[in-house]
Amino acid sequence: MFELIIIGGGPAGVAAGVYASRKQLKTLLITDVFGGQSVVSDGIENWIGEIKISGFDLAKKLENHLMAYSGNFVTVNKGERVESVTQNPDKTFTVKTNKGEYATQAVLVATGSSRRKLEALGADRLEYKGLTYCATCDGPLFADQDVAVIGGGNSALEGVAQLLKYCKSVTLVHRRDEFKADPVTLEAVKKDPKLNLITNAEMVEILGENFVSGFKYKDKVSGEIREVPVTGIFVEIGAVPATKFVTPIVDALEDGTIKIDPWNQRTNNEGIWAAGDCTNILYHQNNIAAGDAVRALEDIFLWIEGKK
Repeated sequence: MFELIIIGGGPAGVAAGVYASRKQLKTLLITDVFGGQSVVSDGIENWIGEIKISGFDLAKKLENHLMAYSGNFVTVNKGERVESVTQNPDKTFTVKTNKGEYATQAVLVATGSSRRKLEALGADRLEYKGLTYCATCDGPLFADQDVAVIGGGNSALEGVAQLLKYCKSVTLVHRRDEFKADPVTLEAVKKDPKLNLITNAEMVEILGENFVSGFKYKDKVSGEIREVPVTGIFVEIGAVPATKFVTPIVDALEDGTIKIDPWNQRTNNEGIWAAGDCTNILYHQNNIAAGDAVRALEDIFLWIEGKK
């Protein structure tokens, strides 16, 4: 019987693992791989303490940090995927993976999410060759260039607002004529003369040989196919949280993000906490995920101590 099982090996899971070891909790950390979403990024410039680091190097540093502090308290099962979390009659939990089953008093879900992929010809081929899924992470690499943002929600508009500060121009492409983003944010960016707005657009193809050179879209009103030259494309069309294994026993939103109390990261099911991009917090960033996990661990420690 473990005191805690942490599920996930990104910044949230690793931060939780380090703190679990320092608090001497008998812990099992289960992850398929280390690093989270950022593992594919060529250069991360907003991870505090690193001026610039690749996603691959960040993943190795996270793993090394955890292993250095795991000691006698944190067992790490790498290359293992969680399939389900069920609650037992005595209020403990059973975590089933593709390799076994484990019992625990408490669970911290830190499985993050994956970006919803753009379905257009050439998108897969040019991913991370000018087409990226994080304006905050990769935006500064495109300073003084013409770029596009695809999406219509708050994350897309936040990306636009940031890119307008240093890009030559930003073209916002949305498949509908109305935006889901906050009207205040939309009106603010529309005042910038560097913004080009395209609505009712269906993305057809991402252009470029070795790097993005533009895109084609279909005007859903006229049916016309049009081409726009850009050197960077930022896709902000939502994310898919990795939470299906636990949503049967915790409250979640329609998109699958787990509802938490931001005061302590608790779910509605006593004994289960969640942190990072798999939760219904407003902003999703590596640094935020790590901080949320630390807050969860502080609360988990007190909860477990209170049961002794």
